[in-house]
Amino acid sequence: MSNNFFKRHPLIKHLLYMLAVSVIIVVLAFLLIKAIARQGKEYELPDYYGISLSQLKKDNPLSFTYVIIDSVYDAEKEGGIVLQQDPKPGTMVKTHRKVYVTVSTYTPADVVLPELSSMTVRSAVSALEASGLRCGKLKFVDSPYRNMILEATCKGKMVYAGEKMDQGAAVDLTVGIGEKPVGTRVPFVIGQAPAKTRRGILSASLNVGIEHWDEVTDRNSAVCYKLYPDYTGVTRYPLGTAVEVWYCDATEADIERIISNFKVDSTQIFTTPYDEYDDYYTTEEDMDFDEGWDW
Repeated sequence: MSNNFFKRHPLIKHLLYMLAVSVIIVVLAFLLIKAIARQGKEYELPDYYGISLSQLKKDNPLSFTYVIIDSVYDAEKEGGIVLQQDPKPGTMVKTHRKVYVTVSTYTPADVVLPELSSMTVRSAVSALEASGLRCGKLKFVDSPYRNMILEATCKGKMVYAGEKMDQGAAVDLTVGIGEKPVGTRVPFVIGQAPAKTRRGILSASLNVGIEHWDEVTDRNSAVCYKLYPDYTGVTRYPLGTAVEVWYCDATEADIERIISNFKVDSTQIFTTPYDEYDDYYTTEEDMDFDEGWDW
């Protein structure tokens, strides 16, 4: 178009100027947004489990912002240690991302020991957890009161209902073995998280033995995939038998696969002296040793 045309139609000239300026503004805006958002520049989020907050702040090349959303007491960890994180390790994120963490407290809160006397093992395990404590070891002694809590100790010292204790403390229980040789089955805890696995084993009047963490990066997302003695649904073991546990990292799909692929080891199915007392499991309390629990 000639200059004469724009002189005759100045409005068109101004509209073209406005259009050009608008295009330039839109292009610059997209470039700016891309630069701010750092599109295409994502990094794998590290696993912060077990790392202290001071170390996170000191070593932070990607300029993440760490936000504490909760703090809980963990007897096995010092204060200020990361216990959980969101997003999870391995998530692809951009720099300057906010990472939400749950850390361990420096001092435990005081909790009150509940009344455990005359409770069954399963009830006592639940009562301890509800009070912020945990069941440690089960010791079975001669007593006519089968499966009944006789006394509780913590670090070798007798403790009583109403006594203040540190949150998360392990309470060992002395339990009556009864007048007849009653055994118990290993519960099916395959695919369960560590807390539920321990609860299931203890509730079955068994002890938690050595725990193996096979290349586990986040214990909060780990699940049980193997036991020894293993679950058979048949074989009974003496009360208080230690059950060795193996854990692995697992997604929801992995958990379904682990459970569906589980097969009972026929070599572990054998008759024990306790099998002759099958008919003895008749009362509701006796079912604490049996299958069919609501997990």
